[in-house]
Amino acid sequence: MKSHYRVVVIGGGVVGASVLYHLAKMGWKDVCLIERSVLTAGSSWHAAGGIHALNADPNIAALQAYTIDLLPEIEKESGQNIGLHMTGGLTMAGTPDRWEWLQSAYRVFQSIGIEDCRLVTPEEAGELNPIMSTKGMLGGMWADREGYVDTTGTVHAYAGAAKKHGATVVEHNQVLELHQTVDGWQVVTEKGTVTCEHVVNAGGLWAKQLGRMAGVELPVSPLKHHYLVSDTIPALEKLDFEVPMTVDLEGFTYMRQDQKGLLLGIYEVDHEHWAMDGAPWNYGMELFQEDTDRIEKELTLGFERYPDLQNVGVKTWVNGAFTFSPDGNPLVGPVPGKRGYWTACAVMAGFLQGGGVGKSLAEWMIYGEPEADVYGMDVARYGDFAQNKRYIRETTGQFYSRRFVMTYPNEQLPAGRPLKMAPAHDAMTVAGCKWGTSWDLEVPLYFAPQGFEETPSLKRSNAFDIVAEECRVIRNGVGLLDITGFSRFEVSGENSKGWLDEIMASKLPGPGRAKLAPMLSEGGKLKGDLTVLNWGDGTWWIMGSYYLRAWHMRWFNDHMQDGVTVRDLGEEICGFGLVGPKSQQVIEKLAEQDISHLKFMGCGEFDIGMIRTKVARMSVTGEKGYEINCRYGDHITLRRMLLEAGAGEGIRECGFNAMLSTRLEKSFGIWSAEFTQGYTPGMTGMDRWIDWDKDFVGKSAAVAERDGNGPAQIQVTLEIDATDSDASGYEPVWAGDEKVGFVTSGGFGHSTGKSLAMALVNRDQAGEGAELTVHIVGTERTATVIAPSPYDPQGKAMRA
Repeated sequence: MKSHYRVVVIGGGVVGASVLYHLAKMGWKDVCLIERSVLTAGSSWHAAGGIHALNADPNIAALQAYTIDLLPEIEKESGQNIGLHMTGGLTMAGTPDRWEWLQSAYRVFQSIGIEDCRLVTPEEAGELNPIMSTKGMLGGMWADREGYVDTTGTVHAYAGAAKKHGATVVEHNQVLELHQTVDGWQVVTEKGTVTCEHVVNAGGLWAKQLGRMAGVELPVSPLKHHYLVSDTIPALEKLDFEVPMTVDLEGFTYMRQDQKGLLLGIYEVDHEHWAMDGAPWNYGMELFQEDTDRIEKELTLGFERYPDLQNVGVKTWVNGAFTFSPDGNPLVGPVPGKRGYWTACAVMAGFLQGGGVGKSLAEWMIYGEPEADVYGMDVARYGDFAQNKRYIRETTGQFYSRRFVMTYPNEQLPAGRPLKMAPAHDAMTVAGCKWGTSWDLEVPLYFAPQGFEETPSLKRSNAFDIVAEECRVIRNGVGLLDITGFSRFEVSGENSKGWLDEIMASKLPGPGRAKLAPMLSEGGKLKGDLTVLNWGDGTWWIMGSYYLRAWHMRWFNDHMQDGVTVRDLGEEICGFGLVGPKSQQVIEKLAEQDISHLKFMGCGEFDIGMIRTKVARMSVTGEKGYEINCRYGDHITLRRMLLEAGAGEGIRECGFNAMLSTRLEKSFGIWSAEFTQGYTPGMTGMDRWIDWDKDFVGKSAAVAERDGNGPAQIQVTLEIDATDSDASGYEPVWAGDEKVGFVTSGGFGHSTGKSLAMALVNRDQAGEGAELTVHIVGTERTATVIAPSPYDPQGKAMRA
């Protein structure tokens, strides 16, 4: 071990070894992995080693596909046998809703390029896996590239291949302390102190302690997980092939063959946390006593699904710990506020996701950004609220127990909620508000009659008519929308204008004006679809998506300059939006100054009743609107005043569901759908806001796209011949038998009476009038490319 390395990776499990391998292969040879015990000690050695394509996040599913393709390569590079058994895999459904969901998921996989899947009947599934009972099954999905690996061999293959590329592996050397320095980090170990520019926390069960050494509280917790390995099953001895990996969604189990027996794994509802503050340092190759009473229900279902288990004994029980994040996805990337400190932890499916995690983190460190959109596993998707122990316990437990339970797009899960609430939350609840969540905040979805409960569904829900009425109010009268769920950053300082001009690709607004502003990465991909407001007093606001607060603040800090201060106002400022043709009549009743001169995209300070507010004349609904920003302490009073002032105009409170419907009718994109860090301005139409005459971050790449052949796919609006369901995202778009794109978001336009979607499609299919098809909840529907903004295409309403 040397005294200095460019990167020190802490943790010798599959993830740490993968990070080391990818760094070395991409050219950073001066890298070292430090493991307190031996490689695999922790979770890796006892993992079941399953690999499969299915994941609810399509971007992570694509990274899983990368891992599967990589495994034979690292075996070849290292010369280490990884015990790869590519058996194929089945995912089975036993209820109509689940079968509908699986058909929909199959189409999503087609959208992201996973082509080796197909739907199968129960009869075909029984032929593929003859030891499985198909009783009660409605269908399944087959995937060619599923199977399992030898976990110990795979970790050693990653590490061996890394060493061949020049990396160093040091075992039996516990990290004791971490200290941040001017140039990077000081890693104090049992065998001496190492300095490095970057340190990677791949600590697995010990990630919590390694985070605390750096002053970071990571939202992770280990949970216990059972699987058993049976004695030899005679029926397997008679087969001349290995039965496929099989997931029984109704039984909470997964299964694979293990020699001539079965390995049966269980995600039980009655979960059990362990060592929430991190595993003991002397833990490593131990297991817990099996707890059959706690898993009895799921165990019974498993033995019913695989009846041969009832006639043989259990050879081995494994009850070991794995580390989970609140949503079950990894925590990867640079930790905000800790330059040079990176995480690669909470990868509970390490042998499936480890390759993709290692690739993305190495790209991030070396090139400044990963090739793929990895927001779904970015450590900055959580804020300080996720450090709370009860929040971690509730959310990680919820994910574990729902590992094989489908979640509907309109379903609101209870764990970790309610946490943060706008001041008028209780009053809005009395008024019938139904709540969703954005980051830590409760946000209004719609307002319903007393006693109403929405039914989770992949199709149009029983809240459809309620949202339709809110849309009607927005289009014809005036709606009141709580806008606490927008992010707000205050930018000030002598260099604030120059800094904004550099990080924003658009022209900056003049005093008293607001402007839409794309923000780009150095590689020319989107980092934000933001709004910049110039208050005219030397201060500016940046407004965007509330759940991106930590993510955007990390970006701002990484590009900070002298003479600039950026302050997150998310704990100080909230507000309400007035939207609709009668919104001006309402606000004029309360404004102490003349507000009639405030034109579209104008902004200024106004006294609204007795409250000093910052008002912007804008709305994402496509109607005339005012966003009224106030202090948290004024929120309740502001709501009451606006409702009283609007009573004569028929004011009605509305939620985000109506806002999303009306924005689709204007072809307005939103982040995480039309706009992501995987897309470019040219793909999404954001290039129309770029000021090409100035210098800005990402300009060279944006110019190359503009002056080159352009993007292969561009954003369009689709009208879909749908009946009882609408597109939601990632459904494939077809021209005949050719896949030509995918849906980015969709829904019903209640004002136009049309099922609408926005989609990225091949340029030769993007012309207005192009006839295409889209799979909606697994059913193929005709779709037509229409002109943008099917409602009020000239924008007269919002500029009135």
